[in-house]
Amino acid sequence: MKKHRVLKNILIDILCAGLALVVFALFHHVLPRQQQGLGIVIENPYQKNTGSDAEWLDKSMILADAGLTASDVSSLSVTARGRGNSGGRGNTGRGGMNTKGGSALDSGDAETAAAETAEDVPISEKFSDKYTDTVVVTDNSYTSPDISVTVTEETTNNGRTTYYLADIYVRDITCFQSALARNTYGSGYRDSISDMAALNNALLAINGDYYGNTNEGVVIRNGVIYRANRTDCDVCVLYYDGTMRVLPGSSFTVEDAVRDGAWQAWTFGPALLDTDGSVLTRFSSTSRIIAANPRTAIGYYEPGHYCMIVVDGRGESAGISLPDLSQLFHDLGCTAAYNLDGGNSSVMVWNSAVINDPSGGGRESSDALLIAEVNSHE
Repeated sequence: MKKHRVLKNILIDILCAGLALVVFALFHHVLPRQQQGLGIVIENPYQKNTGSDAEWLDKSMILADAGLTASDVSSLSVTARGRGNSGGRGNTGRGGMNTKGGSALDSGDAETAAAETAEDVPISEKFSDKYTDTVVVTDNSYTSPDISVTVTEETTNNGRTTYYLADIYVRDITCFQSALARNTYGSGYRDSISDMAALNNALLAINGDYYGNTNEGVVIRNGVIYRANRTDCDVCVLYYDGTMRVLPGSSFTVEDAVRDGAWQAWTFGPALLDTDGSVLTRFSSTSRIIAANPRTAIGYYEPGHYCMIVVDGRGESAGISLPDLSQLFHDLGCTAAYNLDGGNSSVMVWNSAVINDPSGGGRESSDALLIAEVNSHE
């Protein structure tokens, strides 16, 4: 009898422990949790107020505007841990296989490329022939005084792979936006790309880096630094001046982001082109990740000119491998390109409708990339 009571008590203890673990998992991994984030607001370093003459702000002025000192940001700088990387996001360059979780982009080369991409001509004065005085809409295009977008359905891989290409020009970089699920920064928050597009009056939307699925890396959204944790993933940064750069995680610092005027930053990767815009053919990951899959990626031509690509896969369309995706961006003429979350996440919304065929019907995400008007036009 005593033995049965002991066994009964053990079973009750096991059951209680199991329930406690379930509750812990719900609150820490499943249920949405709003997070504080760094909350550092990055002002446009190229303009003070909104006059026609751009005024460069020195570093001390920028840090003061953000409520920071040099010692504050130095303690937040991101450096690589050198540990393995989950999800197969690391990659290798043309010179050979890097270590697990490494980057194809050499830190020194990335910094040199960043210095060389700065231009004197603001994006507001470029591509004037791409815009229209009034809003003009067709089935696959939209033009206004600030935005020009053309969306086409394309094939590659001898017709076996279907992808959707959005060719994008923006006169005002703030038209290139990010959205957070439920307008909240935190873990566990998810929305459909369609809902995020509708909530933000977006003309075009694609899924982002699914930042809420990890605590790793850099999260900058619409000029606000929410997170700057250590990462060995490549980081893609879009700046107020319209330049877009892909950096090794070890090269990213909060101080540089504030000083240079980072508008958006995503952590997923890998980089899809070398720092000189050349094709990458080898990636340090599993064959399953490198192989043909649905993909979402962004490309950069020059300040003010970008593209977004969503590739269908796991159905009638065969998907695309990372090397072939790199080749595609090179063939398009991009000088930088970056891989975002893919698989079932890969969704493109145009004119309020999902235009691709998402794998598994698609899935909700924690964030999206948007093109949206910031000014009203007739």
